[in-house]
Amino acid sequence: MANDTAPSITRINPPELGSPPGYSQIVDVSAGRIIFIAGQTALDRDGNVVGKADFAAQATQVFDNLTIALQASGCTAANLIKLTVFLTNMNNLARYREARNRFFGSVTPPAAPAVTLVEVSKLYGPDFMIEIEAIAAA
Repeated sequence: MANDTAPSITRINPPELGSPPGYSQIVDVSAGRIIFIAGQTALDRDGNVVGKADFAAQATQVFDNLTIALQASGCTAANLIKLTVFLTNMNNLARYREARNRFFGSVTPPAAPAVTLVEVSKLYGPDFMIEIEAIAAA
């Protein structure tokens, strides 16, 4: 479902809102398609949890799953305009940022979507430590 016209994605960080680390305060989009990606967790293709009790492994799997979802829509990380990130423990923030930076560093120029990140008491499965839902433009 590729689109012949590339979306116009402008990332804006007004100085009055500060300089965010690895994301954008505002993403202005003009696109032919908007793609909504359901929350991705650390499940492999067979439905098994990857990295039980290992946040770094789970974060890597979540971003791998996000890559698969984007590719299925004819997109890459560069098309992402919004992420909502759920962590069960904010102490994992640095490890999340490492995985996020590797993921977004895979495209040129590196993407920086708008991001909301929250700590939650639990996710739908007891072993999950991270879940990310996404919106892309194409």
